[in-house]
Amino acid sequence: MSGAAPLPGADAVVDGTGLVCVVLLIRLRDRIAGLPAGTVVHVTTTDPAAPLDLPAWCHLTGHTYLGAAETGAGLVHAVRVSAAPRPTRPDRPWHLGR
Repeated sequence: MSGAAPLPGADAVVDGTGLVCVVLLIRLRDRIAGLPAGTVVHVTTTDPAAPLDLPAWCHLTGHTYLGAAETGAGLVHAVRVSAAPRPTRPDRPWHLGR
């Protein structure tokens, strides 16, 4: 991802190394619950589907996907927490609902 703008600094971090995206999304959703709007979360991933799944999940839930950058630990994605996120099902973070 060379040439991309640097990611904003992280207020919180989610380590998704070695996780498949569904587990990663559940971990991310649980970590950001209750964080104030505007909080920037860095999500480290190794799942090859994450560059597609994270932006789509952010669009679904109302959070803002800020981009990604390569690091030695994997790909780091930045997400800005929404003031009014749309909730997802507890066991299915890609389905809206409570």
